[in-house]
Amino acid sequence: MEPVLIVLVVLVVVAFIALIKTIQVIPQASAAIVERFGRYTRTLNAGLNIVVPFIDRVRNRIDLREQVVPFPPQPVITQDNLVVNIDTVIYYQVTDARAATYEVASYIQAIEQLTVTTLRNIIGSMDLESTLTSREVINAGLRGVLDEATGKWGIRVNRVELKAIEPPTSIQDSMEKQMRAERDKRAAILTAEGNRQSQILRAEGEKQAEVLKAEGEAQAAVLRADGEAAAIRTVFEAIHEGDADQKLLAYQYLQTLPELAKGDSNKLWIIPSEVGDALKGLGGAFTGLTGGANGSAMAAPTAAPPAATQVPIDPAAGPRPLDTDTKGSARPRIDPLREYRKNDPEQ
Repeated sequence: MEPVLIVLVVLVVVAFIALIKTIQVIPQASAAIVERFGRYTRTLNAGLNIVVPFIDRVRNRIDLREQVVPFPPQPVITQDNLVVNIDTVIYYQVTDARAATYEVASYIQAIEQLTVTTLRNIIGSMDLESTLTSREVINAGLRGVLDEATGKWGIRVNRVELKAIEPPTSIQDSMEKQMRAERDKRAAILTAEGNRQSQILRAEGEKQAEVLKAEGEAQAAVLRADGEAAAIRTVFEAIHEGDADQKLLAYQYLQTLPELAKGDSNKLWIIPSEVGDALKGLGGAFTGLTGGANGSAMAAPTAAPPAATQVPIDPAAGPRPLDTDTKGSARPRIDPLREYRKNDPEQ
């Protein structure tokens, strides 16, 4: 019984292994290559598949999803003989599992080498400045060459990106200095423009202020002149309405004479010629007061007033004698210096 049991156990194990090899479950977005006695038979798609055990063999499983492969930095020489290191990233997708298995030994390595050679051809025809500013052109050129070459391998290149373009250290320092100088230049230009604009605005403000100030002064002068004219008109009307006589006007005129002599530096007092007329009127008033006992008024002198003479101010001078009128009666003589001393408390 024991040999029979051993044979049965062996048959069960073989049947289980055969069942496992017969049933092949392929995940979604994957494919498998089946070979029969070393020859390609068919491609297994996603789902449940049946193969002949011990005759058909699943060689490898291929992922049909889009893949991302970064490549290490590659030294590339530009047209102006500068070495730059360029990092690239490839986005590809397997469209034919059989071609990707039998047309190329390692499609990842093939894509990498093709990318490097194509990149050197493209960058070799461009200078450094164009290389740094033409990434889209380089990406499009790489994608076109890779897509055409990898089409027969059952691979479609969807996108090619340049991760980084690193020029030599000396070139980087020079570029940084150039950029710094350019920014300093822009800053200086902006500062100059700001100063210019501020000066223009300040000048415009000062101009407007001067214009407004001049207009204000002109209006003030006009208003001041109008006020003075109104004051003079009011005084003139008041004098005419009060019917002031010649005596009052002469007295008011004489009261203004001490104002002419005010000041410590005044050593000489010039008497106007109109003082004679004022003295006539005022003298007549004093004569009328002194000769009023008999009811007669003294007549004003008929002599013409003397011209304006220079009378020195002598504080030690005494009172002047009385004048006489035409009738021989004495009348007090008006001394301008005495009137000035009377009205000036400092003397």
